[in-house]
Amino acid sequence: MTVRAFAVSAAALGVALAAGPALALELRGWNIHVEEYPVSIAMESFIEEVAEKTGGEITGKVFHNGVLGDQPDAIEQVRLGAIDFGEFSLGPMGQAVPETNVVSLPFIFPSVPKMYELMDGEVGEAIGEGMKAKGIVPLGWYTAGARSFYTADKAIATPEDVQGLKIRVMSNDLFVDMVESMGGNATPMAFGEVYQSIKTGVVDGAENNPPSYESTAHHEVAKNLSLTEHLIIPECLCMSLKTWEKLTPEQQDIVMEAGRASAQMQRELWDEREMASLETVRAAGGQITEVADKAPFQEAMTPVYEGFLQDNPELTELVDMIRNAE
Repeated sequence: MTVRAFAVSAAALGVALAAGPALALELRGWNIHVEEYPVSIAMESFIEEVAEKTGGEITGKVFHNGVLGDQPDAIEQVRLGAIDFGEFSLGPMGQAVPETNVVSLPFIFPSVPKMYELMDGEVGEAIGEGMKAKGIVPLGWYTAGARSFYTADKAIATPEDVQGLKIRVMSNDLFVDMVESMGGNATPMAFGEVYQSIKTGVVDGAENNPPSYESTAHHEVAKNLSLTEHLIIPECLCMSLKTWEKLTPEQQDIVMEAGRASAQMQRELWDEREMASLETVRAAGGQITEVADKAPFQEAMTPVYEGFLQDNPELTELVDMIRNAE
């Protein structure tokens, strides 16, 4: 074969290979929850839909119960491409993606439905751009519901009711500032210590979403659940940018569509779980206080926002985008 003939043959082979089927990918997914949790069910649905619609070109396995590491480490592994996809709270993502810190501001979202609307629109797009710049592609916005206060003795209906109470919070300066801005004593501690700490009076109460409050039996020692809904922190089904860039445009469309469909499923499953938890609490004698007027709580957060924006002036536009949304 002449040199020219060999070159033509090699070029033809290259074109043929380029036009051939995409390389098969088997993805690894991270999840902290047990298999029957709403997040877990939706993630399994996601990877099943991707496998079906790609004709088996992309398959995967979801590793539940945090077996691939803790959440901060898993976020970093997704950025590096060592884990292909995962489901994360935007709370602990703040160290890697500054834009996600905004959703940890107390009362930034007035309700869960409004959070869905904004995250499915321009707010989600803006946060998503920040995530992509750090190597993470958002596929769908999941929910963890709204976090509210629960206490052993008195219900919380106004900011003044928090004054003097020792409230367990997650280890985050924003959450500490939130309680202290209402005159309470914020007490960061491990979640596993909360039940005994309330029972023995080390703290007067804590805050979390209804399924966590009920499933951990915290309602046994803190019978007053006040639906302040002070924190509505979205979660994200995310893919590593390194994995995303291995996909063809057609595969990317399938993955994105499956991610959004799984988010809708997860939201519906969450609502069902939340209602069931509230019914369990009521049946056990728990007192649930509706907080219809959240304006006094929001006004009490003024120093929290001022401090946050002073430290993060570049996030002012994003904060205003959320707070000024109609």
